[in-house]
Amino acid sequence: MDKLGLDPRILLMQFISFSLVFFALWKFAYKPIFAMLHERREKIAEALANAEKIKVDVARTETERQKILADAGDKANKLIDDARGAAARVRETETQKAIASAEQIVTKAREAAVQERAQMLASLKREVGRLVVQTTTTVTGKILTPEDQKRLAEETEKQLAA
Repeated sequence: MDKLGLDPRILLMQFISFSLVFFALWKFAYKPIFAMLHERREKIAEALANAEKIKVDVARTETERQKILADAGDKANKLIDDARGAAARVRETETQKAIASAEQIVTKAREAAVQERAQMLASLKREVGRLVVQTTTTVTGKILTPEDQKRLAEETEKQLAA
């Protein structure tokens, strides 16, 4: 070693110094740095896993949202159809009620007209009977007894009825 220019004592001291510096650096610098880097790698891996999990959750949530919206749309359409059907039934019912009411009014009007016609005919017959009696009294010039007046009114009524 002397031929190479190396002193074994200095080499041993340099080796010991290097070992001490390496040990101190390893213990107080590299080990915490490596531990921090390892911890950081784990956090990054965990964050990536969480990001994937969040993506899956977002996709699932979006699918569920689409399904809920579709169901809500279907229910809304069903409610609208039910409402239209109910409105049609109510309209039909009200139309039938209106028709029945109109028919009832027409029937009552016809009955009233028939009754009024009968009253008018009865009144007309009495008036004609009275006019016949008055005309007969005037033409014959004699006073008719109540029995004669009644008999003439009945005969006139029979002739008008026929």
